[in-house]
Amino acid sequence: MKKKFPAVLMILHLLALGTMIASYLLIGRTDRTVDWLFLASAVIIFICIIYTIIYSRNSMRHISKMNKHLESSAAEFMNSLPAPVAVIDEHRQFVWYNQIFAEKIGLGQDVYGHDFEGFVKIDIESLKSNGRAICPINGSIYDVTAEQFDKNDMSFLVLYFHDDTNYYAIKKNMDESHPNVVVITIDNYDDIMQNAKESEKAQTSVETEKLIENFMSKTNGFIKKTSSNTFFAILENRHLNAIIDGRFKILDAARNIKIAGKYPLTFSIGVGQGASSLSESENIARQCLDMALGRGGDQAVIKTDNGYRFFGGVSKGVEKRSRSKTRIIANAMQDLIMSSERVFLMGHRFGDLDSVGAACGLAGALKILGKQAYIAVDRSKNLASNLIDIVDEETNHGLFINPAEAEELIGPNDMLIIVDTHNKDYVESRALYEKAHSVVVIDHHRKTVNFIDDAVIFHHEPYASSASEMVTEIIQYFNYSSDEKIASCHADALLAGIMLDTKNFVMRTGVRTFEAAAYLKKMGADTVAVKLLFSNSIDSYRRKTQIVASAKIHNNCAIAAADFKSDDIRLVAPQAADELLGITDVDASFVIYKTGSTVNISARSLGALNVQVIMEQLGGGGHQTMAATQLEGTTVEDAVKALIYAIDDCRKNALEQ
Repeated sequence: MKKKFPAVLMILHLLALGTMIASYLLIGRTDRTVDWLFLASAVIIFICIIYTIIYSRNSMRHISKMNKHLESSAAEFMNSLPAPVAVIDEHRQFVWYNQIFAEKIGLGQDVYGHDFEGFVKIDIESLKSNGRAICPINGSIYDVTAEQFDKNDMSFLVLYFHDDTNYYAIKKNMDESHPNVVVITIDNYDDIMQNAKESEKAQTSVETEKLIENFMSKTNGFIKKTSSNTFFAILENRHLNAIIDGRFKILDAARNIKIAGKYPLTFSIGVGQGASSLSESENIARQCLDMALGRGGDQAVIKTDNGYRFFGGVSKGVEKRSRSKTRIIANAMQDLIMSSERVFLMGHRFGDLDSVGAACGLAGALKILGKQAYIAVDRSKNLASNLIDIVDEETNHGLFINPAEAEELIGPNDMLIIVDTHNKDYVESRALYEKAHSVVVIDHHRKTVNFIDDAVIFHHEPYASSASEMVTEIIQYFNYSSDEKIASCHADALLAGIMLDTKNFVMRTGVRTFEAAAYLKKMGADTVAVKLLFSNSIDSYRRKTQIVASAKIHNNCAIAAADFKSDDIRLVAPQAADELLGITDVDASFVIYKTGSTVNISARSLGALNVQVIMEQLGGGGHQTMAATQLEGTTVEDAVKALIYAIDDCRKNALEQ
């Protein structure tokens, strides 16, 4: 049919054309031949028109038939697709869906005219913008894609549901079976075993290994002892997540193991979760272990995309009795000092007697070594102004400079020593730190996330009472060219720093603390002169008692809010927090005060409650017994509410552990 009609029409057209040409050539003749030719051509043209009409109608019938056939085939094809398909109109109501949609998603219900978003929990606008969406439906997981279809001023959305349940099941199984490296170490093993009997050592070793075997028995992983105090484990995600949900109960079980019946054992655990390979997992686990040890041990640390997660850390750190590390640090520091042209020192912002005292002590030792030293300090924002004035006067007013001057003076051949902080955000001058080519850090605070990671020497000892104690030990190992000793004002500064952080040798004191104090006394430290550095005016004393009188008790915590402003509020508030610890049944004290637009919280504890954990929840940090934080853009009332919530949360976590 397709070829027959066009051939006939072509022949008829040729005949009509031939007769017309013949008629034209015979014009002028009088016989009836011309008339017959004209008549023949007209007949042929008429026949052509009739054939054309018949052909067109047949073609239209054929096209219409084919179109109906295609529409029927398309509908049949869409209905028989092995994946659910649905069509919704501009009102987001169902206008069509195939059989498998009715079975798997509709569950046999008639959903024509029903609202799509009320039946399937997918946001249409989000689906349109993203092109796809993942949606769990009736126990299956579907990858939903959409295609817009517009016709005759009507808009339809065709939705295709791809069943990815098996894919996600496989993915979940792979994620749960992903291996992770976990490093477990016994805190200060050599120190606590030093004086133990052989039988006690053997018993402790057996109990420890039994504990770790029980810890691993609930998993399909394995553990390997690599040294006397270190274990390496490989755990799948499914088991590691269960341990995390249980908040690492092995930490509590370890404390029940006591050496000689009195020294509890503590673990530090580094977890390398989220790595793409075992090698990367080991590196992350070691970083987390360093963080755990830097925070005093007895805790587990997990690295996340937003920082670190901490578990445990409820016991006090055990003092390290060995000074071998200090001696090595001192020798390395001296080599670095002697190769530098000048030495700049600085502590943390709003420096106290410990940060200023540690810097002054190092400056005294540097003078003996023949090196020029400068201490960068902002006198207008410092809590040790009395000490600065005394040392400045005795050193002929050349030791202390403001941070801006230090930034201008420091050169590529100079070094910077940062004391009493290891956090980049808390240093006296961030610009001075960033400009220094060689940096040394000496600090005793528990390690925070934003620590200085480019220091040539990072001497971090969370078991030490103060930065002044650490500096006192270091300067004892310097090799001086003569028997000259540091000036008495520098010894006074170091002793003042120790007394401040130990609350006159009451808190966080160990054998090495008293040994450091004895050395300073030998160097000429005057205890009476140091005591005078802690004296306050009668007005300051009244303000301190006013804060104490306003305190309220919540969950065995004393909370006081200073509703007044004074120039010495930064000095008075911590003293008030110390005073509040003397109240019966108070485990911790918190003093809240405002400076400018910043709300400050000073926290103190006798060890029954870890105030560092509470302050970390509010963006701060510190020690287990001494911590603080600063809150921007809030009120004192809101700060009190946030503090109460953090205290209750800490108490709750302690009970769960």
